[in-house]
Order: sequence, then structure tokens, then C-alpha cells
Amino acid sequence: MELDEALAIARDLHSAVLVTHRRDGRAQLSNIAYALGDDGVFRISVTADRAKTKNLARDPRCELYVGRPDFTGYVVFDGTCDLMPVASQPDDATADALVDYYRSLRGDHPDWNDYRRAMVTDRRLIASVAPDRAYGMWPS
Repeated sequence: MELDEALAIARDLHSAVLVTHRRDGRAQLSNIAYALGDDGVFRISVTADRAKTKNLARDPRCELYVGRPDFTGYVVFDGTCDLMPVASQPDDATADALVDYYRSLRGDHPDWNDYRRAMVTDRRLIASVAPDRAYGMWPS
């Protein structure tokens, strides 16, 4: 499957399984929500203390599995992750990116100031996954 074809499929969806790699090489799987930008990069909101974030900081290789709810099709993206710094101020670049992420998935928030403060309190950041190949099968 060509990468552009797989990205077109994933663009209409927002949930996936993120696969990161533990220190011993075994897979760590996490259910995630993603926003897929026009640049073909998946953006995921994560917290600093989670296993997936620690794994990605140590080894940026990862995979995203996007499947059909009826299990009749799937696409897998192999990629490399870049982690933003943890949001440390409600008005920093990471908090701004988290606002963009939220808007792309849910639209407006009823209280953006509260949301920004929560992102700092939760120690959130954006994990950006740039896929370099895809494979899978997806019925027409």
C-alpha cells in the first residue's frame, strides 16, 4: 500500500493503536486519538510520565495501527516520533500546539484558559509521528 493512499484512509479516522518499543525490545501498545495534519504528520497528546512517552524519548521509532471497527481492514504506519517539550506555561508553544490538536478533533473548548492550565498541570505534550511507509489492506 502506498503511503499517500494509507494517509487518505487515516485522514477520516482519529483513533489508533500506538506501538512503541520497550528497553528490552518488546512492544508497548497504547490506544490513542490522533490528529493528522495536512503535512502528513500524526499528532498525539501524551503525558510526560507514561510508558509510551518514555519509550519514545529513548527510541523514536514507532508504529500506528489504524483499523476498521469491523476488522475487515487496517493500515499500519511505520514512523519516527518527535516529542515537544512538556507544557510548562499556559501560553507556551506546547500549550498552543495542544490547543490546535484539541480544535482539530473537537472544535472549540468552553474555557481555553482552563484547558491551557490543565495541560500544564497534566504535564502534557505533543508526540508528532512522521510516517515513512505504510502497509495493510483496506476494502474499497
